[in-house]
Formats: sequence, structure tokens, C-alpha cells
Amino acid sequence: MILIGENIHIISKVVSEAVRNRDAAAIQALATAQAQAGADYLDLNLGPARRDPEEVGSWLVNTVQEVTDLPISLDTMNPAAMEAGLALCKTRPILNSASGKAESKELMMPLAVKYNTQVIISVITDLGCPPDVDARVESIMETVAYANGLGISNEDIFVDPIILPVSADQKQVREALEFVRILADLLPGVRSVVGLSNVSNGTPAHLRGILNRTYMVMLEKYGLYSAIADVLDPELVGLNRGGIKDIRELIHGVMEGEQVETSGLPEKARDYVKTARVLMGDALYSHAWLES
Repeated sequence: MILIGENIHIISKVVSEAVRNRDAAAIQALATAQAQAGADYLDLNLGPARRDPEEVGSWLVNTVQEVTDLPISLDTMNPAAMEAGLALCKTRPILNSASGKAESKELMMPLAVKYNTQVIISVITDLGCPPDVDARVESIMETVAYANGLGISNEDIFVDPIILPVSADQKQVREALEFVRILADLLPGVRSVVGLSNVSNGTPAHLRGILNRTYMVMLEKYGLYSAIADVLDPELVGLNRGGIKDIRELIHGVMEGEQVETSGLPEKARDYVKTARVLMGDALYSHAWLES
């Protein structure tokens, strides 16, 4: 699975302060750390970029490219910041902000054509995030057809089903899994991508890692191509690269409906089994699921 490093994100206090102060060293430290950890791409998330969008987009892309040759996934809702950044990318980037919203179709997708980028298209429309698999399918089929009409081929499209937090809507975790499972048959050539850490938003900090790692293994079994994830988590990268096979097998067993006996398992393995059961909806989510 392709890993896109998530750690240069404007929501982070370190990153927001670095962007505001044009502190190149702080951004470059994050870029270098993620490259060394095994990232295949670096996601640069500027959010709305309301202040000086062109200058900020240019500065961030140039700053990162001074220390790494990894391709960039540029994520911002501001078309001006997006274009300024894309224009400076030395290797073919990913435009990470397209969707079925009318504004995105009018302003973002044409930039993917203009700069010959790959593009991440989410299932979101002007009505919001579709509530189930069928609605996600209806949304993405229409949006991808629109992108094709602009000249963007399926092979240049990543589709994001939008992962919602397990703590907010447990059912949606399974809906996204099912969507990923059927995507390749629906849209041949299209690749899947998720914002992996979204699944653990709203959970206690010490529990986020095991939720992210477990869900990554589950999504990979269903054919996930790529994930925007915390590559600074070495256990996540290890699982992604095929390591820790006993844990992977236990998670797959839960997905296949096996009655995995946990009493004789080491604590770590037991925790992964419990987490997989929560993500599959076989056990109710609570902040204390590992303690039960």
C-alpha cells in the first residue's frame, strides 16, 4: 500500500506556527523525518489558506522540495494556493482537494488538467457526505464521469470514500470498508485512498494509534491502494510493509468471522483483536473498549 505522509498539516500547532513565521527548518524537519520513515508521497495540507494563498502555497512547496525529492500531494481548499503550489512541483504531484461539489468541479478539477496532475476525488457533494455505500457509489460515478469529460483518465484518479470517526458513527466504518472493496469493479483503473487518521478522531490520544493501524490492515485486505497516514508511527509502517504477520492474521480472522480466542494471547495481540471487533461493528465502541 502506498503511504502518503500526513504530518505537514495546518491543523498542527507546529505546522501552523511554522507557516505563519515562514520557519523553513521546522517544515523541513517534518518532511525529512517522513521521507526517512518510509513515506511514498508527502501531503502538504494548507486547509483554507485564506491569508496570502499564492505566497504560502509557493513557499511551502519550495521549502519541502529543498530537502526531499518525494512527490507531493497538495491539499488546500483555496484554488489560488493550489495553483501556486502545483506550478512549482518538480515531480508529478497529486491534487488533493477535488470532490463532487460544484465549486470543486469548476475551480479545482481544471487545475488537474492544466498541470497534468493526479487527483484525489472524494465522494462529498454539495449535499455533504453520502450516508451509505449506495449513495457513495452514486456520487462518485457522477463525479468521475465529470472528471473524465475534462480529460482526466481513471488511471489518474484516486477516490476517497471519506472515513468518519468510529467514535461518532460506528456504522460508517463498515460502509467505507465495503465501498473500498467494490471500487475496483465499479471504476476500473481508479485507485482508492483514505485519510486514515480520521477513523480515530475524537478518541483518547493513547488509543488513536491502534485504531489507525488496525483499520489500515482491514482496508488493505479489501484492496485499499493508498492511505494518507502517520508514517512517523513505526508500527503502522511495519504493518504496511507486511511485517508483524501474526497481528495481521488475527485481524483478518476477525474480519472473516472467526471466533478468535483471546485468553491465551499476548496483551498486544489481544488489543488488536478487540479493536478489529469494534471496527467491524461486532462490539460497541466506547473509550474503554480495550479494558473490557
